[in-house]
Amino acid sequence: MNLNVKDAASCKYDMISLGEIMLRLDPGEGRIKTARSFRAWEGGGEYNVARGLRRCFGMRTAAVTALADNEVGRLVEDFMLEGGVDTSLIKWVPYDGIGRTVRNGLNFTERGFGIRGALGVSDRGNTAVSKLKPGDIDWEHIFGELGVRWFHTGGIFAALSETTAEVVIEAVKTAKKYGTIVSYDLNYRPSLWKDIGGKEKAQEVNKKIAKYVDVMIGNEEDFTACLGFEVEGNDANLKKLNIDGYCKMLSEVVKVYPNFKAIGTTLRTVKTATINDWSAMLYADGSVHKGMSLP
Repeated sequence: MNLNVKDAASCKYDMISLGEIMLRLDPGEGRIKTARSFRAWEGGGEYNVARGLRRCFGMRTAAVTALADNEVGRLVEDFMLEGGVDTSLIKWVPYDGIGRTVRNGLNFTERGFGIRGALGVSDRGNTAVSKLKPGDIDWEHIFGELGVRWFHTGGIFAALSETTAEVVIEAVKTAKKYGTIVSYDLNYRPSLWKDIGGKEKAQEVNKKIAKYVDVMIGNEEDFTACLGFEVEGNDANLKKLNIDGYCKMLSEVVKVYPNFKAIGTTLRTVKTATINDWSAMLYADGSVHKGMSLP
């Protein structure tokens, strides 16, 4: 598979992400509703890719996002700096002192155990990044002057508001103009889409974005909800996965979107909250490649 990634010497960044970065609050082994202390981290579906590439492979990465300019925002920035991610592309938004006009997102995450599933409580309404609109980010400067080899964003950011989907379109169009590879994680979240049009809106938005994507990523629910493709033969509770059904679905996807140079999908069977079997499949150059299953 040859993606024709731009030469590293011609670009400031190997990869940049576009998405929300929240302060993640972890109660450890306890429950959110009875916790008296939390450990703080940073996190975001799109941003995590930039952090991982920096920490694991030493790549030059940056995150495009927006944060309210207060102590919480600066704490998130400090976590990003600790992870080695360039913060120079953050859009800092003035804070009014109470969060009425703009704020930073919080994400409380509780670990599952046995038959009790993991629990996440997102407090992300009215955040600085959800208010981004076309024209707020100078994509010509980022892709045309600084240079970026790979751009990654996803369906979580696209669903934050009516305007963030437009920002994605603006970004991917400019990325393609300058020869940057575009990857997109569908990452369907019903709670984010329900107030802006639901599944119908999710498909409308994601189908527009898909036309500019080189590498598409998602699980079976993502491809169904966001692009309208079904995986046939799966057990309703996903206890057993029909691999042939996934292969057929991937072949249908590339017929509709021949611009996809690669498609990645995860394979997950849930046994308990703490025991899952994981694998993945990659479609590229007309062939499907399946990874080993890891318990």
